[in-house]
Amino acid sequence: MKHTTAYGSYIRYKKLFILLMVVAVALAALLAISAGSAGLSWQEVITTLLGRGSKQASIIVFNHRLPRVLTAMLAGIGLATVGCAMQCLLKNPLASASTLGIAQGAAFGASFAIIVLGAGIQNQTLDGITIINPYIISACAFVSSMLSTLIVLGLSYFRRVTPESMILAGVALSSMFAGATTLMQYFAADVKVAAVVFWTFGDLGRTGWTEIIIMAVIVAVSFVYYALNRWNLNALQGGDETAKGLGVNVTAFRLLGMLIGSLTASTIVSFVGIINFIGLIAPHLMRRVIGNDYRYLLPASGLMGALLMVASDTAARLVVAPVVLPIGAITSFLGAPLFLYLVFKGVGTRR
Repeated sequence: MKHTTAYGSYIRYKKLFILLMVVAVALAALLAISAGSAGLSWQEVITTLLGRGSKQASIIVFNHRLPRVLTAMLAGIGLATVGCAMQCLLKNPLASASTLGIAQGAAFGASFAIIVLGAGIQNQTLDGITIINPYIISACAFVSSMLSTLIVLGLSYFRRVTPESMILAGVALSSMFAGATTLMQYFAADVKVAAVVFWTFGDLGRTGWTEIIIMAVIVAVSFVYYALNRWNLNALQGGDETAKGLGVNVTAFRLLGMLIGSLTASTIVSFVGIINFIGLIAPHLMRRVIGNDYRYLLPASGLMGALLMVASDTAARLVVAPVVLPIGAITSFLGAPLFLYLVFKGVGTRR
């Protein structure tokens, strides 16, 4: 009876923590929408979101800031959830979109679209970057990143589906795509190289409502899939043999889980560019707080990813305003020291 009460209290603690994370993400989103050169109070933001704001406030909120905040939240939830699941499926704490060559594949596709297809150039007059056709760049980035994923999954399937083989194939493809991208840049004109570098910085301002809806559908499908398989993820933590003993088809589950995760990460990266560390750091942070139970770790990681992305984008817009810093650089500055701290403290987990 005593153990039952203690377990119930522990579960309530996890649920309360997730609820607090929801509140924190909502507050961070409101702060992000209100912050900027055209300052809006929280009351104005809430009134505008309810459809009762002024015309000027509605233009600022619905045309500029809300799409950016929603993009940050969706990208954070998607990358963190996928990272959380991949780390379990591959039994590797460093598993992420970068590990499997997804980010490098996307960078190669974007470089091909800009340099070979001429989808982006540097605007010399305005000293900025002009992306002529962002849809071609996103499409090429998506196809290239998915090609990387399919090669990894194909090699692993025909040889043997092991986490080690997937990681090794991903590392090899990452190196190959990085080399191919470097070669293209070496022979390209300076203005096109500048456009490639600009794309790889990561930018949440590239998305419109169409891209946001696509991202929302993909992220929702992947989250629901992992949530429905939360017990399979819990079983897989005990090893492949343990999971098989509990009735999990490990090979099929691992392949399908990786395919869905890669599709999600590829979609996000193709729309917003390369975002570092979110898929890696958010699950590790949450493991230290609420443990390895994927019933709670998945939603907590997604919420932490959303919180980190919204906070990073707000900082990117405000630190040296009116200049908007690249979000990829901000997440790296935030994530790298945090990850080093976790490494030196030990990635300890609670059960």
